[in-house]
Amino acid sequence: MASFSSSLALYYKILNNMDIVLGLQWGDEGKGKFIDLISENYDITARFNGGSNAGHSIERNGRKITLKMIPSGIFMKEVQNIIGTGTVLDPVSFKKRS
Repeated sequence: MASFSSSLALYYKILNNMDIVLGLQWGDEGKGKFIDLISENYDITARFNGGSNAGHSIERNGRKITLKMIPSGIFMKEVQNIIGTGTVLDPVSFKKRS
């Protein structure tokens, strides 16, 4: 079993290799567009909260695409996308979008 200090060191290492984008309003700050622009430089993008009513509008190849429940890095092949436990999934809406 790992000691507290080694667990703390691992936690610190993880935090030092992570960038987090948070919005402090009800949305519309451009978080999705920003993540779409920078996601190619990351291994993982994650959506950690929200529901099917929230979405990110991004532009891809001249088309406006609205993502709901899906992380904005989804169009980058090498990026692993995670839907976190704080995200409310509506199975009917999710199936329509997949």
